[in-house]
Amino acid sequence: MSKIIHNTKTNFSPKKEAFQYQSIAFEVLKDLDYAAIFHEQGLGKTKIAIDLILYWLQYRDIDTVLVVTKKQLIKNWEDEFSVHSFLQTKTLSSKRKENFYTFNSVARVIITNFETISTEKERLKLFLKARNVSIIIDESVKIKNPESKLTIDFFDLSDYFKIKVIMTGTPIANRPYDIWSQIYFLDKGKSLGNNFLEFKSTNDLRNDFINDSENRNKFEESISSIYSKISKFSIRETKESSGIKLPKKEIETIICDFESQQLRMYNQILRDLKIELVKNDKITFDDESVLLKRLLRLNQVTSNPRLIDDSYNYQSGKEKQLEELLKKIVTMGDKCIVWSIFIDNINYFANIFSDFNPRCIHGKMAMEDRNRSVDVFKNDLNCKILFATPQSAKEGLTLTVANHVIFYDRGFNLDDYLQAQDRIHRISQNKTCYIYNLCIKDSIDEWIGYLLDAKHRAALLTQGDISRSKYEENADYSYAEIIKEIIDTGEVIYDK
Repeated sequence: MSKIIHNTKTNFSPKKEAFQYQSIAFEVLKDLDYAAIFHEQGLGKTKIAIDLILYWLQYRDIDTVLVVTKKQLIKNWEDEFSVHSFLQTKTLSSKRKENFYTFNSVARVIITNFETISTEKERLKLFLKARNVSIIIDESVKIKNPESKLTIDFFDLSDYFKIKVIMTGTPIANRPYDIWSQIYFLDKGKSLGNNFLEFKSTNDLRNDFINDSENRNKFEESISSIYSKISKFSIRETKESSGIKLPKKEIETIICDFESQQLRMYNQILRDLKIELVKNDKITFDDESVLLKRLLRLNQVTSNPRLIDDSYNYQSGKEKQLEELLKKIVTMGDKCIVWSIFIDNINYFANIFSDFNPRCIHGKMAMEDRNRSVDVFKNDLNCKILFATPQSAKEGLTLTVANHVIFYDRGFNLDDYLQAQDRIHRISQNKTCYIYNLCIKDSIDEWIGYLLDAKHRAALLTQGDISRSKYEENADYSYAEIIKEIIDTGEVIYDK
């Protein structure tokens, strides 16, 4: 692959003017060799990235920019380039023959997905050696695990890029140590060190802090110092700090009661859990997956007993509340997104609420069908409801045609929760946004709520959104005690 000469008549002007906070980010980052854009979800990081790309191609001796994103977001990036620039993009995919022509083209911008980086790693190395290439990694939490093959591949390619930018609104996807790998890709350990295990040991939200003030203080001191270590090349704005005016976001927890058969199923799982975890009056963790499997079972039966028992033929506690909420929202003429972490729930609800002309998005659907669901939900006035899993639709999508979000259930992952709710609370929204969390009283739902709150507070401190004193005012480490009460077996490992 030889170096190419580009057409000098390419128009590098942006089509749209940036908001002030986007212009500030651009000015801060445009001449850096590596950087992180951690603006809160919904603040238009893609616009900042495209403006940077236009600048690099015109002023920084860059031949090509590689944009890496998730498969389901490739179309979104293509659309955004059309909106904000005059550039034509090409795509790298799983089709190796087509990729050959892309590698040998004069493309200024190439969009690809994370998995293709691994499958095309060797050809990509040759490409990077022949050209001056910069990279933008969208939703960089995808490489948060330094032990995964995908992340190792990115580490291996890191030095071949002339400019590197990562971006995500939730750099702390689940635990404070999630940020290490993303930053290591940029600076190879200059700011947060070379040893992940050492970093993890001092920045892990553990389940024994409630009774261990010494280690709790060390943890709080450590995570409160992280952002200052990366601030020279990182920029973050929240919706509050950016100065942009968005409608209010109101969050409400709706308490539901168990249906009687549902409660019997739940209690049976609790009994099985105790039997499996306790031997000779001591808890054993020869296989932590036993506990995690049972916690998932509790979550399933609290969500929808049909997930584990096809013969269940009652209206569960949450289903009744969901029906009432949806009728109220549709009667007002509004649109709504209903999130569930379980694919079978998505299909079930689409069937029983077919009168609302709903659409679905989940991981078993082809990408074309997901994109079609998004288009219909946005543009068809008769389509009032979108049922979706956070794993398949939590990132990149602007769904401000809706102003209601219902979390029918929630998992243990903070990123899923924060990203999913802000599909509606973002630029172009002009209505008050309502976030509803359905919660079965005296169930695992309550623990999940406490756990996500604790993770969120730790993320805010790590990201520099709040001071340590503000964190300490609201810090609550009771999630470990709550789960012990739920299973009544003593100390447990609450989450991986």
